[in-house]
Amino acid sequence: MRRSLFLLIIGLGGAAILLALGIWQVQRLGWKQAIIADIDSRIAAAPVALPTNPDPETDSYLPVAVSGQIEPGALHVLVSQKQLGAGYRVIAPFRTDEGRLILADLGFLIDEQKDSAAPIGPADITGNLQWPREVDGFTPEPDTARNIWFARDVDAMAEALGTEPLLLVARETSLADSPVTPLPVDTAAIPNDHLQYAITWFSLAALWLAMSLAFLRRRPAAKAES
Repeated sequence: MRRSLFLLIIGLGGAAILLALGIWQVQRLGWKQAIIADIDSRIAAAPVALPTNPDPETDSYLPVAVSGQIEPGALHVLVSQKQLGAGYRVIAPFRTDEGRLILADLGFLIDEQKDSAAPIGPADITGNLQWPREVDGFTPEPDTARNIWFARDVDAMAEALGTEPLLLVARETSLADSPVTPLPVDTAAIPNDHLQYAITWFSLAALWLAMSLAFLRRRPAAKAES
C-alpha cells in the first residue's frame, strides 16, 4: 500500500510539474504574440522624418522616409535567400538632404552581381530604423580585402564608413532598374516556438500519467501472480 501511494504521488507530482511547464509556455506564447503584434503595428505605421537623436529602445522599427544621396563605399553582408541562393545585403553610406550621413540597408544583391557597381546617386528611401543584434562570439571578423561581412554590426560599419551608428532598412526605394532588391524588416525572423514547447510539455505530462497508471495497474497483477 505504501509503495502504491508513493508511486501515485510520483506520478501525479511529475505530471503536475510537466503541466505547469506547458501552461507557462502558453503564457509565454501570449506574451510573444503581443510583442510581435506591437512590432508589426510600428513597422506598418506612416513614415516620419528621421529623428534627431534616435533611441535604440524607443525608435527600433520606426518607419522613416528620407531623401538624399547614396555615396560610394557600400559594404556587403553575406546572406542567403530562398529560391535565390547566396548573396549580400548592401549597406551603403547615405547622406540626407539635411546633411546627415547614415547607414542604408538597400537590400539583397545576388552573388553573381557582387562586383557590379552598387547604386550611387540621388535616392528616396522609405524603411524602418533597426539595430540588429547579429554579432556573437562565433561571428567571423569581416574580410575587408574582399568586402565581405558576416553580420550587420552597426557600430563597426558606421566606424568603417564614417557615418552615424544608425541603420535604415529600406522597404521601398526610388532606384530604377537596380539589381538590389529591398529586404524589409519582417517579424517572421523573430523566434516564436512557445506553442511547440507547450505541446511538448503537455504531451510529456500525458505520457507520464499513462506510464504511471500502467505501472500502478501492473503491480497488483504481478503481486497476485506471485
